[in-house]
Amino acid sequence: MQAAALLNLLQFASPALPIGAYSYSQGLEAALENGAVRDADSARAWIVRHLHEVVAQWEAPITWRLMQAWSRRDWHAVAEWSEKFIASRDSSEFRAETIQMGYSLTKLVAELDIADADMLAQLQGKPEVGLPTAFSCAVAALGIPHQEALLAMLFAWAENQVLVCVKSVPLGQVAGQRMLLSLRAELEAAARYAQTVSDDDMCNWAPGLSLLSMQHEVQYSRLYRS
Repeated sequence: MQAAALLNLLQFASPALPIGAYSYSQGLEAALENGAVRDADSARAWIVRHLHEVVAQWEAPITWRLMQAWSRRDWHAVAEWSEKFIASRDSSEFRAETIQMGYSLTKLVAELDIADADMLAQLQGKPEVGLPTAFSCAVAALGIPHQEALLAMLFAWAENQVLVCVKSVPLGQVAGQRMLLSLRAELEAAARYAQTVSDDDMCNWAPGLSLLSMQHEVQYSRLYRS
């Protein structure tokens, strides 16, 4: 991996990217509220199940397909997978999350002038942009290798989940880093699966998570927006 591509990847996968990822827990705060997550062991179990049963089954494969579509300039495929992802957000919080971060990243891509005119027109021409679409556009525009970008996307997701646990379980900082380190094999397995799963085998079926998200919408006390 060339140094320029690595530096681009580190910047666009960083939690410091100003798109608001830190303000979302993706249902984890609701799981903390109802006691499903209560300590380090249950937190790790939650993250692993969410990774393999939700993210690796749908979000990561779609991101993989979008990166390839942007690189091929296959605008039909970009539109198709973008629409499918937004349609799959089955609670108002999950939908608002991806659209808000997608909007913020689209604006950032334009302001940093990293995409050419055709790519930018495709990105800005959509009525709603999900985060995977905007992230994949940035990956293609900056020439970041897809495998590394997918791993970075998964790591950033896991890091955010761990940070929620550090703040809210609560876990100590060292315990959080130990948990993140222990997830490396799980993240690699999820990335491999996302690259090989067929379109017909992709799945967004996670009714328990959807119910938690809906409960979070009316949760009395909360720190996160999802």
